[in-house]
Amino acid sequence: MTRHFSTALVLAAFAWGAVANAQTAPASPSPQSTATPPAAPAEEERDDAVLNRSQPDFTLINLPTGLRMPQWKSAFRITHRFTRPLGDGSFGNLAADAFGLDSGAVIGMEFRMGIVPGGQVVFYRTNDRTIQFSGQYDVKQQSESFPLGIAAYVSVDGTNNFRDSYSPAVGAVLTREFADHGAVYLEPIFVNNSNPEPKELVDDNDTFLLGIGGRIRVRPTVYLVGELVPRLSGYDPKKTAASFAIEKRAGGHAFQLVFSNTFGLTMAQIARGGEPNSSGGNNWYMGFNISRKFF
Repeated sequence: MTRHFSTALVLAAFAWGAVANAQTAPASPSPQSTATPPAAPAEEERDDAVLNRSQPDFTLINLPTGLRMPQWKSAFRITHRFTRPLGDGSFGNLAADAFGLDSGAVIGMEFRMGIVPGGQVVFYRTNDRTIQFSGQYDVKQQSESFPLGIAAYVSVDGTNNFRDSYSPAVGAVLTREFADHGAVYLEPIFVNNSNPEPKELVDDNDTFLLGIGGRIRVRPTVYLVGELVPRLSGYDPKKTAASFAIEKRAGGHAFQLVFSNTFGLTMAQIARGGEPNSSGGNNWYMGFNISRKFF
């Protein structure tokens, strides 16, 4: 700030002197000025440790977002999906079961860390003993001259504590932020070995999916979040996975009340789709996500 102010004073003094010289000097042809205009200031990069109100967390509900992790900082997340379908039985029975809280649950724990500027790694384990390792690198940030944020995404999950049935995935996370009002996402991702059956018994063993989602800020610390994951080709056994949530942010914490038609938490599980009910419709389940940033 002080340097810019001093520079402005020097330029003003130079201009004033030039005007004074023009008024007192005899008229004569002056040579063409060879001075070049000052270069435009470089666009400032966003501080990754500062709260980004348009995308305050590293995930939507199950899908990744384009939020950058500061280098050597970390975050922790717990996912929880109750296994009782909300449409199963009468409303009285559902209420007596505390809307699924008395049933079993699919639970996951996640830890992520920034290892380079714009790059992060993630460890995630679910209580069915599936472990997923994933990584994300920010290729291009949204700016005044570029309308999207682009991040490269890779993951691999393995069942039985990463001993059996590995499912690698690769894709991209495309993000469009709208000031402090929220963001929308488009995520083309290819998942290998998405079919849990032995390879010798199946025709389709891969899935190309397209994650579509968004987060809308409706109050200073309250968001509406939704995502849809249609499969464009390959293994497609169940309903399209869909989830929506109400999210509350409190400092470095975020809490989501989730409603979802899938227990899919890793990328291979998401590729397998939502749970159909006996009549061919969707089973919906209640759950929650809790996340905490350590910065």
